[in-house]
Amino acid sequence: MFISPAFAQGAVEATEQGGGFFIQILPLILIFFIFYFMVLRPQNKRIQEHRGMVNEMRRGDRIVTGGGLIGTVKKLVGDDEVLVELAKGVDVSVVKSTIMTLRSKSDSIVKTKTKTKAK
Repeated sequence: MFISPAFAQGAVEATEQGGGFFIQILPLILIFFIFYFMVLRPQNKRIQEHRGMVNEMRRGDRIVTGGGLIGTVKKLVGDDEVLVELAKGVDVSVVKSTIMTLRSKSDSIVKTKTKTKAK
């Protein structure tokens, strides 16, 4: 009705050509590669760095949990659990995967010394 038969035949012939399928799939392939390099690859790198940080954790290290609690590692209980001292006499059991940041021992000592001098 609205499209003349000549235009309709031309559209069918264009899609039947050999390169038509590849041209239609090409944008999807490009989107996949962009998604991989912009999202998946950096995320895998962060996961590996986090695993390395958690595996290097030792007794006496200062940590920050996912909930924002700052404490000192008192004891490594198992493969996936740590006993953390939040304050004197307050010990909490924490799952290793929830530990966000590992602070060095020297950072905690410097902060403690500066706080005591201010008093």
